Amino acid sequence: MAMSTTAAQYLDKVDILVIGGGINGTGIARDAAGRGLKVLLCEKQDLAGATSSASSKLIHGGLRYLEQYEFRLVREALAEREVLLGNAPHIIHPMRFVLPHNQNLRPAWMIRIGLFLYDHLAKRSQNLPGSQQISLADTSVYAAPLNDSIKKGFIYSDCNVDDSRLVILNAMDAQARGAQILTRSECIDLQTQDNAWLATLRHQDGTVRNVQAKILLNAAGPWVESIQNLVARHGSKTAGNSKLRLVKGSHLVTPRLYDGTHAYILQNKDKRIVFVTPYHNDFSMIGTTDVDFHGDPDKVTISAEETDYLLQSVNAYFKRTIRHEDIVSTWSGVRPLYDDAQGNASTTTRDYVFDVSGGTGSSPPLLSIFGGKITTYRKLAEHALEKLAPFTGKHHPWTRTAPLPGANLPNADINLFISQLQKKFPWLPEHTASRYARAYGTLALVFLAEKNNIESLGQHFGHDLYEAEVKWLQEHEWALCADDILWRRTRLGLYFTPEQTLALQKWLEKQDIS
Repeated sequence: MAMSTTAAQYLDKVDILVIGGGINGTGIARDAAGRGLKVLLCEKQDLAGATSSASSKLIHGGLRYLEQYEFRLVREALAEREVLLGNAPHIIHPMRFVLPHNQNLRPAWMIRIGLFLYDHLAKRSQNLPGSQQISLADTSVYAAPLNDSIKKGFIYSDCNVDDSRLVILNAMDAQARGAQILTRSECIDLQTQDNAWLATLRHQDGTVRNVQAKILLNAAGPWVESIQNLVARHGSKTAGNSKLRLVKGSHLVTPRLYDGTHAYILQNKDKRIVFVTPYHNDFSMIGTTDVDFHGDPDKVTISAEETDYLLQSVNAYFKRTIRHEDIVSTWSGVRPLYDDAQGNASTTTRDYVFDVSGGTGSSPPLLSIFGGKITTYRKLAEHALEKLAPFTGKHHPWTRTAPLPGANLPNADINLFISQLQKKFPWLPEHTASRYARAYGTLALVFLAEKNNIESLGQHFGHDLYEAEVKWLQEHEWALCADDILWRRTRLGLYFTPEQTLALQKWLEKQDIS
């Protein structure tokens, strides 16, 4: 579609156009809006519709990165772990990780040194207990699921997170601070004129929106190079040089493999690790893999080889043998890593790299993001805004001590809030109160306001999902279809039958018509 060359004809004039509604894009939009900048974010699919909802669901320093001498990354991630735990205690929770020792892979002294560094690279946590060596030659909850041949191990602390909800909460806070959030809106053309970006956005319904921006922020994840190519198509020298390496990570979900709230970190002969973590009460999540990816990121799925790899990893350590028929669900995400010329996909740096160009003469600034971990998204956003400060004049970071929506729990205690929620709404089933608290925090009080019995929540779609929650997700969290609700807002898709999913989708479509 041809673009107008008259800047005055553009409907939206903003300071920053952010392309990409994953964790990096929403984190940057939030930080920029909080600095008083006029921000518009566009996402061609749903928020967290790709990589940011397909992670290992961990806020962690990255213990294995110590072997790759990524000390700066681990230090920053460990520090951010504490910040995020304080800013989002409703969706981020401490977790203990058990590392069974296999003397044929890494000697115990090496693991002890690594865990010592992990405990001390950043300021010692006030919220998470330190690491220690433990015996697994007993009947403890840690030893129970493991093969009897495993006699000792180690235990340390990190956190788990609802990754897609972390994205949603950043988008909500960005919007509350003035940012425009446009989902299902793909950037289809980019030009420069008069030291500004002229962008054409096309919504999935076919409508077109034109935007003029002083700065372009390319946070498109696996599509970062596609955005650069849009720029280069018009002969702009602002696009920069891509150094993109796409690496696929896959996970699978099975019925719960063991009791307890702890996770396992399993060493493999290829020196990679696989996590086994409790997932939504009734399941275990197993992952991840590291495989170079050369296909269409819109069509990424787990391969048979990845599935076998994950099953074999668990079966090498656990008493219970899991098979293909035990798999309840799978997902895959494509990591847009910076190509540091490492031969092995698993050793490619997870650190983030900025490609900054323009900002001189008639070339407006463009910042493209490669790499990054969900744990360091807030710091990445802060660093990105620091890079752009010469063009924005906004030099003051603020997000370190700013809680995300719903985070104002009493004493930052999720269990105390669950108890208070049950007292305030005694008719609410315990499991429902717990799920609401862990998904929405104090925001749950908003859609529960003036509700006085279970019937007042409206239509029940099955498995704890009621009309009141669905309407909240529609009106406040950009949810449009059943997949948005079941897989990126609630994860209740693990329970829903195809018939129940179809019924929900038909109800949503009926709301659109009415």
